[in-house]
Amino acid sequence: MRITNLFSLSVMASSLFVFSGQANAENTHEMMSMHEEHQHHLQTQQSSDTSQENESEQSIHNQDVHPQHAHDAAHMKEHGGQVYQSTSIENKWMLDDDGKGTLKSKVKTWIGTDENKLFLTAHLEKAESSAEHYDISALYSRNIAEFWDLQAGARYRHDQHRREDKQQVDAQFGVHGLSPYFFETEAYVYFGKDDQVALSLELERDFLITQKWIMQPYVEAEIVINDDSKYAKKTGLSSAEMGLKTRYEINKNVMPFIDIAYAYDKGNQATAWQSATKSDSGLRYGGGITFKF
Repeated sequence: MRITNLFSLSVMASSLFVFSGQANAENTHEMMSMHEEHQHHLQTQQSSDTSQENESEQSIHNQDVHPQHAHDAAHMKEHGGQVYQSTSIENKWMLDDDGKGTLKSKVKTWIGTDENKLFLTAHLEKAESSAEHYDISALYSRNIAEFWDLQAGARYRHDQHRREDKQQVDAQFGVHGLSPYFFETEAYVYFGKDDQVALSLELERDFLITQKWIMQPYVEAEIVINDDSKYAKKTGLSSAEMGLKTRYEINKNVMPFIDIAYAYDKGNQATAWQSATKSDSGLRYGGGITFKF
């Protein structure tokens, strides 16, 4: 009987031990699962924080970069990012007091940005029963101030009147811009062979009568500082012309006009290659047409 009781107690203790072991195993497994889940949650949270931090840094970087790009684009647009071009052709026929006519042509074209441009300018003059003479200038233009460009280049001259030195090349420097009261201004100095030094000045301004009719007073002058060439001009104010053009703008590309001016020419010096000439002055009148592109 006692043995039976001991056996029963042993069986009960074994059962309790097995049940307790299973419970502990289940608790241990559950705790391990909770620990793994907690670790996974921490890793996920850290990964999310890292992603948010990277996105924040990228956003800050983009905010820093995009304004810089916008600033650069605005600077290029304002200071040389766009290329422009303009061409004007003017032809006119002028008569003097004796009724002698002279054809004058002027071509000006430029291409470039607000800061840097290339100018090409040509003048041609041919009087009746006389050979023509013309000049062509190529200039680099650099903006140095509001409404003002500094220019430098060369001028080629061809004069059929001369038996020698028909073709000459001069260094040319000057400024182009708007002087006070909005007069468009071109002022240049020229240096050529045989110690030739000269200045030129052109001023003009538009005054609107109506939207189609425009008056344009103008002044053109040349001053010879020194000239030791074979066909030397007299020093001082060599030539000048003051006039008034009145044009009608058919459109912005075609503009016929009439022109009345007073012209002065000092004449040439006496050299071994030419005789001295007297000064000449008088009224000039005529008309012409201007094309702009």
